[in-house]
Amino acid sequence: MTHSPPAPSQADATVATGRIPFRFDGAGGCVQGLGPARPLPRGDAGTLAARIAGAMAGAGPDEIIGGALPFHREADDCLWQCRARKSAHIAVTPRPLDLRGSSLRPEPEAPDYALAVARALQIMAQEAGADHALEKIVLARTLLVESAAPIAIDALMSRLGADSSVTAFQVALPQLPGADHPRTLCGATPELLVEKTGARVASHPLAGSARRSGDPRIDRQAADGLEHSAKDQREHALVVEAILDTLAPYCRQLGCPQGTRLTSTSSMWHLGTRIEGELRDPATPSVLLASALHPTPAVCGVPSHRAAGFIKVLEPVPRDFYAGAVGWCDNRGDGAWYVAIRCAEISGGQARLYAGAGIVPGSDPMAEAAETGAKFGALLAALGLPADAGLAKVARPDSRRECKESH
Repeated sequence: MTHSPPAPSQADATVATGRIPFRFDGAGGCVQGLGPARPLPRGDAGTLAARIAGAMAGAGPDEIIGGALPFHREADDCLWQCRARKSAHIAVTPRPLDLRGSSLRPEPEAPDYALAVARALQIMAQEAGADHALEKIVLARTLLVESAAPIAIDALMSRLGADSSVTAFQVALPQLPGADHPRTLCGATPELLVEKTGARVASHPLAGSARRSGDPRIDRQAADGLEHSAKDQREHALVVEAILDTLAPYCRQLGCPQGTRLTSTSSMWHLGTRIEGELRDPATPSVLLASALHPTPAVCGVPSHRAAGFIKVLEPVPRDFYAGAVGWCDNRGDGAWYVAIRCAEISGGQARLYAGAGIVPGSDPMAEAAETGAKFGALLAALGLPADAGLAKVARPDSRRECKESH
């Protein structure tokens, strides 16, 4: 069901000056790679440390490494080395981007996704109490948007960056063999995987979500319901515990000074916990911390190796770089890496949107399908399409019946 990204071709030897190798733009500032960029030798998580050490040894003083780590640790990453420009975040007027008339195709449809959720819940029930039992799994689906005209990346980025609560990002991906257009991963992620400055390290995991509403009363009800949801609090705690356990060996001090709080984007409410610590070795590269943390239970599950295996079976579309990590690392090891969610792979006039939901005992299959539909909203709106287009078939009566019969 999965595939590995293609090996670099001659066309991937550099990213042309006119094409941005990577860009990350959020409230804390903007980091943009300047072409031409050199690709790091591609490889999996097991070879990352050696490849990063080799790249840093020959790096110029103003060069950084940026790009994307794939969801599956055994797949090849996509990292670029180049000069970079850092600047303050400057709000810009979103540029017009209108894809009305485009076709939209969910993969899978909401009823089929709900059946996969029901299957995951059945596995959890069967394994309850056993060693290494599946406790949580994050299941994703995609929405394929096809337009007659190529999608303008710069216009899309201007619209994604309009929400100050997220980090808008783009990463140039290797072109697929025989493809007519380059690939770019674009998104607006609300989730900081890890940030390192000197000895200081931070993470801000999000898990547990609710759709926002334009009606203030309904919006407040959604926030209150999320904050007091035992199911979502349990889901969130699994993520925080995993990140603390992973970072602890690297740190002298580590904690959650603010506790768990509600956080939001323009389209979703989340439970979030700010984690802060002090590294034992300030020279540890941020990209290696990101690789150690990835994938967290926020995008994979618990235990992670079992959840990742079930994801290959239950999801019909390979994740590739969705739910991986995107970010940058300078020659001091400082940098920031984000969870690659609320994103789409853009190629010419095609955009493949991704969205997932965390499944734990007590999850409702059609409610989880609705959550993925809501999470498509940020990218759909940025593409000039109705934000609720991903919800079109979630509430179909026959799909509710099919889901109930699957239990």
